[in-house]
Amino acid sequence: MSPDVDARSFDAPRARRVPTTIVARTLGGEVVTRIFDSLTLTLVVAVKGRCDGCRDFVFSSLDELRGVDVVIVAATELDLEEFADAPREVLVAPEVLAALNIRWPPFYVLIDPRTANVLVEGVVFAPAQVALEIAPYRR
Repeated sequence: MSPDVDARSFDAPRARRVPTTIVARTLGGEVVTRIFDSLTLTLVVAVKGRCDGCRDFVFSSLDELRGVDVVIVAATELDLEEFADAPREVLVAPEVLAALNIRWPPFYVLIDPRTANVLVEGVVFAPAQVALEIAPYRR
């Protein structure tokens, strides 16, 4: 790759509106509702089981993403037992991934809750990489 090429994990976001409220299940089966408030950028990260990058992200400190609401979502409960002792909640919500048009994990979308639109999206490699990619959108 030549040095003048912008290497990044995303293309321009696909224009679409997003839900302001999501309903999901915890890994313990509890139904939860999350509301994307009007002040905080929300990073929705799609994960799956048996994915080293997903596991690394879920078990990372996420210090680089401080000030951003991080919601971790899986499409199915299959192979998610590895996240049972994760330091943050992993939600199961295939409807959310469909509504956000996330087709495969590990993937993220950054939502501006004021406009209910996707600002940027891309592939997840590490928290620091995602933080760098969303930096221009943070207030």
